[in-house]
Amino acid sequence: MMRQDIVEKPSRSGVFLVVEIDHTREAEEAARDTLSRFDAFTRSVGFRHPEDGLTAVVGIGARAWDRLFSLPRPVDLTEFEEIRGAKHVAPATGGDLLIHLRAEHEDMCFELARIPLDNLGEGARVTDEVRGFKYFNQRDLLGFVDGTANPRTERSLEAVYIPKGEPWEGSTYVTVQRYSHDLSSWNAETVEEQERVIGRTKLSDVAFPAHERPSNSHVALNTVTDESGEELKIYRLNMPFGSMAERTFGTFSIGYTHQPEIIRMMLRNMFIGRPEGNYDRILDYSTAHTGATFFVPTYDFLATANNDGVARR
Repeated sequence: MMRQDIVEKPSRSGVFLVVEIDHTREAEEAARDTLSRFDAFTRSVGFRHPEDGLTAVVGIGARAWDRLFSLPRPVDLTEFEEIRGAKHVAPATGGDLLIHLRAEHEDMCFELARIPLDNLGEGARVTDEVRGFKYFNQRDLLGFVDGTANPRTERSLEAVYIPKGEPWEGSTYVTVQRYSHDLSSWNAETVEEQERVIGRTKLSDVAFPAHERPSNSHVALNTVTDESGEELKIYRLNMPFGSMAERTFGTFSIGYTHQPEIIRMMLRNMFIGRPEGNYDRILDYSTAHTGATFFVPTYDFLATANNDGVARR
């Protein structure tokens, strides 16, 4: 059983592509063929410069699954649903395929993006493309370190992959959102106020103690627990992006988990509030423009994807 590579060290470059597949037999056949060859595409590019640490992940949306495969959809694979709070909205924009690429240099990501898209042909179109970059010690464009709360070592594997013995073991789910930041308003705040919004110190990247953390801070509302009080973890690989010409600066938010309800809980806390109305103050400076959820099967499953749609687990 060969899992897709997710739990890796942060990279300097990243490409995120959301792709729509036309509702034609030719386009769907090309999609199955591309999925079955995705690991080979990755190896053919990565072999040229192994020191670049090229990794690739491909995910499949709920509607695309129903069109491409005869197997029942994985139980937790559903369309991302819009979350509408009193002031802020997490829109649902969907997508058929997600391609997430990481490497130390952008040319590796560019080359690996080009090959599967060429294979998909004219029956596919990219509906969202973000090129991310590493920014000053893993910080986002708000100036705070992003990803500190990720689980470490074996716990990261436990958080990401469906456990052994369960249906679809070694697979996972991923939720993506593209946020833009109002940096003018953000940078007008004092560092102390920014830290209250995030719930973490800016320079040293230390979370406030729970009793000192504002209840509407980003850290507070993204901390969720199970019935026994144990914190539930996801694995984030967010990256900043920006365009000087368009004056657009943001974060591509991407979270992997074998329990997508954890991310849904976090997003409800952020946009609706906990309690309702006590929403995440980061949303006063950051606007969500996209939202989609995908299933990330093992490479073993993808290798059979071109067998007339009768892929095997």
